[in-house]
Amino acid sequence: MYTLFLSINTFISERRNMLHRISVIVFVNVLSFLIVGDCKAQNGLKKKLIELTTSQRYKDAIVERDELCNKSKALAADTTKLGSQLRKAQADYKALNQEYESLSSTSDMQVSKLNEDLKNKSRELEKKEALLKEREQKLREMQSVIARQDSLVNGLNTIVKNALLGFNPDELTVEMKNGKVYVSMSDKLLFKSGSADVEAKGKDALKKLAEVLNKNTEVDILIEGHTDNVPIKTAVYKDNWDLSAARATSVVRLLTDDYKIEPKRLTASGKGEFFPVAPNQTAEGKAKNRRTEIILSPKLDELFKLIQKK
Repeated sequence: MYTLFLSINTFISERRNMLHRISVIVFVNVLSFLIVGDCKAQNGLKKKLIELTTSQRYKDAIVERDELCNKSKALAADTTKLGSQLRKAQADYKALNQEYESLSSTSDMQVSKLNEDLKNKSRELEKKEALLKEREQKLREMQSVIARQDSLVNGLNTIVKNALLGFNPDELTVEMKNGKVYVSMSDKLLFKSGSADVEAKGKDALKKLAEVLNKNTEVDILIEGHTDNVPIKTAVYKDNWDLSAARATSVVRLLTDDYKIEPKRLTASGKGEFFPVAPNQTAEGKAKNRRTEIILSPKLDELFKLIQKK
């Protein structure tokens, strides 16, 4: 743009010089004729001067000069405007570039922090995954132990039922619940009223049960004595709680002393009248509540070890 502007100015200057030379030549000729010429010559010169100044070539040169002057002025104005716009654009570019560099620096910091956060999260996830695998392995081991214990309980339930088939339902029952085998013997089978001495038929039932228990040593044995709600107070037993505990202890002693079950497998507990299985309002309900329960449960040592294992 600047080169074009210089070319136009040069062209205008050349035209201007040409017009100036033409004017000087005309002026000199006119002056010479005026000084040395006669009237007739002067009239001829005047005529030529008029022809020269009114010729089409001269008029075209004048018009072209004026147009070039106008274009020169317009170009100068445009150049000034463009220069101003260029400087503003340069300033805007500089500001934008500074902002970009600032944002780029901030972005790099954010990316670095994000990468660090991702690494931390990744390490945390790896730890949790390892812990989860460990827990899952422990759970599988526990489920395996529980499955073996359930299998043992199912088998034990069947064996005990088969061993005690010769007794009536009102004398004893065998059922499985809560992962344990419950052998419930009535006082009709085991004891006389107000007594803790085991009767002969009750001893026979306990002997058959002991034979099964001696073959299945991985089973703990809990003996619970229960009564109805009829109060008792004798020289031997202060109340039903006392009587129920004495009956449970008698069964434990019979199983250990006579039938050689390992004592540490057995626990005796007196419950009194506080855990009835039937209403005490009827004779039938009272009879069901007067019972001794022998609760057989698989040993939980292996399971406890798994739970405590770190």
